[in-house]
Amino acid sequence: MQNLMKLIKERRSFRTPFDPARPVSREDLGKILEAGAWAPTAHNMQNYDVVVIDDKEMLAKIRAIDFPVSPAFIQENYLQLSFSEAELKAKRTGVLATMFPKSWLQPGLIPEHTTINDTEHPNLERHNQLLTCPALVLLLYDPSRRAPASEGDFLGIMSLGCVLENMWLMATSLSIGFHVVSALSETLASREIKSLLQIPTHWVIAIGFRLGYPLASCEYLRVRRDIAQLTHYNGFEEK
Repeated sequence: MQNLMKLIKERRSFRTPFDPARPVSREDLGKILEAGAWAPTAHNMQNYDVVVIDDKEMLAKIRAIDFPVSPAFIQENYLQLSFSEAELKAKRTGVLATMFPKSWLQPGLIPEHTTINDTEHPNLERHNQLLTCPALVLLLYDPSRRAPASEGDFLGIMSLGCVLENMWLMATSLSIGFHVVSALSETLASREIKSLLQIPTHWVIAIGFRLGYPLASCEYLRVRRDIAQLTHYNGFEEK
């Protein structure tokens, strides 16, 4: 097993096509799922199930589902972008604009305090990252399984993040590409996916992610705030 801190720092989102001819083995899938199973969950409620899709015909059916890009996502994503490495290094938060389709990236196209809609921008480029994906994993959430006295289930949602992180780190240790696809949990798409996979209605698709072996390099600048910027000892001191 790699050094833990090295593994944490090397973990990344692979927003590149995956080799459709190179499947993720069931053995490696098992290791990733087992890592998720040992994540901490509130009151050990284990408030989730997992659906793995690695059948080519089923993956093709999911790819055929319409995954429209949300105008709200375009708007809010734009505000998190940096348009040069120097800008990103200075901000120390957000991501590089080069990681997204060109139609999402025009500086000034989406002013900070305005909204956009499909009528104003009918040609927003689709970004279907499922086109080359040998394995897709859905993390399902059961809102009824929550820790005692936790109305709103903040702890339950946090637990799902722990499960995801464990899986992500294990995939990284196995040199398997990992990429969360937020569109899988959007209402319209998730409804069709749940019907296709016969997922009971009380389950919610909380997180979906792709697994596979990237066809292209995925090196990009990653930044974090300094520990001194975000840490307060013995009280909250304005930085």
